[in-house]
Amino acid sequence: MHVAASRGPRLRELGLRIGRFEAGPANAITDVAGVTVGHVTVWRDEPEPPAGRGIARTGVTAVLPAPPSSLFDEPVPAGVAVLNGAGELTGAHQIAEWGRIETPIYLTSTHAVGRVYDGAVALATRLDARVGVDDVVIPVVGECDDSWLSEARVVQVDAEDAALAVEAAAPGPVAEGAVGGGAGTLTKGFKAGIGTASRIAPSIGGAVGVLVQSNVSAPPPLVVAGVRVGDELGEAHGPSAPAGSCIVVVAVDAPLSAGQLERVARRVGLGLARTGSVAHHGSGEIFVAFAPPGRRPRREAPVATIADSALDDVFEAVVDATEEAVLNALWAAPEVVGREGRVAPALPHDDVLALLAAHGLLSR
Repeated sequence: MHVAASRGPRLRELGLRIGRFEAGPANAITDVAGVTVGHVTVWRDEPEPPAGRGIARTGVTAVLPAPPSSLFDEPVPAGVAVLNGAGELTGAHQIAEWGRIETPIYLTSTHAVGRVYDGAVALATRLDARVGVDDVVIPVVGECDDSWLSEARVVQVDAEDAALAVEAAAPGPVAEGAVGGGAGTLTKGFKAGIGTASRIAPSIGGAVGVLVQSNVSAPPPLVVAGVRVGDELGEAHGPSAPAGSCIVVVAVDAPLSAGQLERVARRVGLGLARTGSVAHHGSGEIFVAFAPPGRRPRREAPVATIADSALDDVFEAVVDATEEAVLNALWAAPEVVGREGRVAPALPHDDVLALLAAHGLLSR
């Protein structure tokens, strides 16, 4: 297993402010009460198949809306939206139909969806003896194609990695960059991966958190806070075909209905667009939003959903947090060498900070 080293303070800590709302304490999806995140990173260097499993730069990330032992009995409200559908999020049809999630949300590589799904089912049956007896579950598993860096002729993750990611889930700060399901993904020619951010939406008095599995291709070039830094930095390495994907998970600390959560999920695309994404033909931009029970006692009387007029702050928070989550994924990721000696360069911190300072975008 590989653990990426920290690349220092995040952009917000260095003075970049995106949007007008404050971030939560961890500036992460875990600022939403009850939400936890865990990673399993698969990082190996073996001979190519069939002699070995080859170079692996991949893994599993699990986002838990609530303790997994409770989700089968008390699923959380959810909504899903698709900007471009050349990707996969299992369970999306059930979310659209029933407006709820009854398993953790797993993020992994394209060819590993089936294996993670198997592991998710095994975990669900272990946690609740009624699963597979009284009813079945449809786990939520999203994917990005990390095959530019990671050998994809064999499935690099094991089914057990789903449970290990859940067991590793914790509140507070979230590891970002080349970890978990983002170990092998790129964005705009630079190494990216998992990123997260949050905002406190005044209308709900609570947090809106976003976590991205970022894998967005160029052109167009990377944009940071409105600055076309990709043009300024010059050509970066990466896949030449315009493809890639971005699976995004949103959590809202407020009693939203499934229909409202679908509307929230749809706004993620606006945040991605700010970073230069145009949702290419070959990409999968798929978004899921949920409202966990948070601080509200479980099994209490149903809580009335918030008024639609209060959603404007939530929409704004989602757009801003999505933009920052993508930038955090890029900012955290180090240079990574993958299969066939391919190099995914790290976003150059000093050059980006100089550009932002030249445009007057750093508060200090």
